[in-house]
Amino acid sequence: MKVNQAEFVISAVGPAQYPEDGLPEIALAGRSNVGKSSLINKMIARKNLARTSSQPGKTQTLNFYKINEELYFVDLPGYGYAKVSMSQRQEWGKFIESYLLKRDRLRMVIMLVDVRHPPTRDDAAMYDWLKHYDIPICIVATKADKVPRSRWQKHVKQVKETLLVRANDKVVLFSSETGLGKDELWGLIANLAELRPEEARSAEESDKAAAERE
Repeated sequence: MKVNQAEFVISAVGPAQYPEDGLPEIALAGRSNVGKSSLINKMIARKNLARTSSQPGKTQTLNFYKINEELYFVDLPGYGYAKVSMSQRQEWGKFIESYLLKRDRLRMVIMLVDVRHPPTRDDAAMYDWLKHYDIPICIVATKADKVPRSRWQKHVKQVKETLLVRANDKVVLFSSETGLGKDELWGLIANLAELRPEEARSAEESDKAAAERE
């Protein structure tokens, strides 16, 4: 998918702050420092729209990014960061759970895990929670460029077996460095969010440009 427009819209902690333009939303969940911001930047072909940080626990709100005036990526606070206080984690948990359960524009959760290591208890708990509430999910195994290609399938199998991934759930191997998995992930997103075909969007943009020249 060609991204012609991408912008950060708002950091929100409750429904009163959520965008109200009715666009579909794709949420990103995962442990702190698993690569959510890097994935967003790679998917939209921008270097620094979503701010990356080596400091875990940096994202503390729901961050909404509007893509092509067609959908939002919603970056959720990372879980499993021990240095965040218990009260802060509980507060995050409340507004994250409220968003995931009540937001009718949510189309899918992209759950990120680090392919180099077995998924953690927090990863397993998140996956089970999403399945319990029948929330559509795609598991993205990040940092594939850090693993030899010959070991990719072994590591993906480890992810599937540790999380007890259901047969109908997709696991996408991804690298924010090389772009591996980008097209596959966009295909899943476009299907669930019912995005317009590339040809239709290009034609609309051409018509708009022509009208502006007249």
